[in-house]
Amino acid sequence: MKEMILLRHGETEWSRDGRHTGRTDLPLTGKGENQARALAPLVKGRTFDLALVSPALRAQRTADLAGLTAYDTDPDLWEWDYGGYEGITTPDIRRTRPDWYLWRDGVIPGDTEHPGESVEEVAARTDRLIDRARAVDGDVVLVAHGHYLRVLCARWLGLAPQDGRFFRLDTGTYSRLGFEHGEPVVLAWNAPV
Repeated sequence: MKEMILLRHGETEWSRDGRHTGRTDLPLTGKGENQARALAPLVKGRTFDLALVSPALRAQRTADLAGLTAYDTDPDLWEWDYGGYEGITTPDIRRTRPDWYLWRDGVIPGDTEHPGESVEEVAARTDRLIDRARAVDGDVVLVAHGHYLRVLCARWLGLAPQDGRFFRLDTGTYSRLGFEHGEPVVLAWNAPV
């Protein structure tokens, strides 16, 4: 692999409002659609040996508006399953768990559609994806979600999955992972268009 381009999907109503959005499939807002369109110069005219998108409609819509014309969806790119915290904001969670922090404390079990996932389970998915990306010769593009991509970045660098907490990632931004002297590095992070 030469370079991995990471695109975080555009804004949704829940991402705008700070609500944990794992497996709930929400559309992009108007702003989110504009953010997705603004990503087009990053992919225009480029050939990707691997182009993968989360099954979430918000990620697929972002890919389409950014101009990715050929990609596969991969369930390994789903956002962290927030379990019982799906749709809930951090301030609301802290009303009953005052010191709660996702990266340290994880999530509580939810219903059958949102059973919840540990950070280690998210990391297992990112590790599979990294192995898959490293097996190609050229460039890779992924369209996915904030917490998922933060874990992926940590794992790319050989860090613990909890270290994803150090890599804030806003909606509609791009990041680039690659190599320096054969070692994994961050080439750009949370870059606005």
